[in-house]
Amino acid sequence: MASVGAVTPQQMHFAEPLPLQSGASLRDYTLVYETYGTLNADRSNAVLVCHALNASHHVAGHYAGQPKSDGWWDNLVGPGKALDTDHFFVIGINNPGSCFGSTGPMHTNPDTGRPYGADFPVVTVEDWVDAQARLIKRLGITQLAAVLGGSLGGMQALAWTLRYPERLRHCVAVATTPSLSAQNIAFNEVARRAIVTDPDFHGGHFYAHGVVPKRGLRVARMIGHITYLSDDSMEEKFGRERKSDSEELNYSTQDIEFQIESYLRYQGDKFSEYFDANTYLLITRALDYFDPARAHGGDLARAFAVAKGKKFQLVSFTTDWRFSPARSREIVKALVDNQIDVSYAEIDAPHGHDAFLLDDPRYHGVMRAYFERIAQEEV
Repeated sequence: MASVGAVTPQQMHFAEPLPLQSGASLRDYTLVYETYGTLNADRSNAVLVCHALNASHHVAGHYAGQPKSDGWWDNLVGPGKALDTDHFFVIGINNPGSCFGSTGPMHTNPDTGRPYGADFPVVTVEDWVDAQARLIKRLGITQLAAVLGGSLGGMQALAWTLRYPERLRHCVAVATTPSLSAQNIAFNEVARRAIVTDPDFHGGHFYAHGVVPKRGLRVARMIGHITYLSDDSMEEKFGRERKSDSEELNYSTQDIEFQIESYLRYQGDKFSEYFDANTYLLITRALDYFDPARAHGGDLARAFAVAKGKKFQLVSFTTDWRFSPARSREIVKALVDNQIDVSYAEIDAPHGHDAFLLDDPRYHGVMRAYFERIAQEEV
């Protein structure tokens, strides 16, 4: 199957302040986005793809002259793929607070003339959805065929049905959850502490010092990466394989002895070269705050009552212990309690949370079938 080919990011500027859940607002901001496929005459074939923690607007295709620049969901989105750009007009938007082009902590605070740093306002999943809705409206699209997302992106897809139910027909939420468990919040907090205690963090204003808190970012990424993989996949890939071919142990508490240690350090090093520390703090906190049932006394079914008339596809993976199938089933039950049209697939896959990014044929088959169902509605 073909790729969408070379793509070019676009920018959209907003002068009107964006009110945030915290009571603050974001003014004079820019969102970066990409589109794939062609918007049809009645503008009814648009699908918004929401990104997860360390992803961006670059969903599919590649950048000309940049090797290894494929979009993070290029295996799913493109001509003839599960989300077929021969039929759908696909939109990827980089959320505010990110470090991939949209206004974020690295950009200039119009009130001070200096980078926002730690002064960038706290953002929530709901704030991101509000920002996306503004951009979609600017594109002249009054109703999306679907909103799709995995992990944190799945939270955004769910939030669309709660905040703008009249502006989409389908919600496709993959490997997601209605709220973080205490264990998940704990992992996020440990990762954040690794960053804020790095001497190079400087209270979030490290830009002025010409440094990056790479040590903290490395540890944060290592912690996160462990939670994205299953025990079985780590065992199969690394087991207790040694870093060295030598049979002799170093008997060191600091040297790398095992392949898994080498892999995690590599992932941490790579992440620290491109990701912003303040963005990491913002996004993990947005994950923590997401809890649509909270405003309804903890009753998730009451929260989803506003989504009546929408259609849902949920997908989970058996070995995903970060956002387990049980959490997806909570969402399914809330929808069923409201007599809302929902399909649910629980994929027996060994890859853990990262399975939503991989090429499992059963998973892609579910996605293809569902988007073909949406396409049939257009006929």
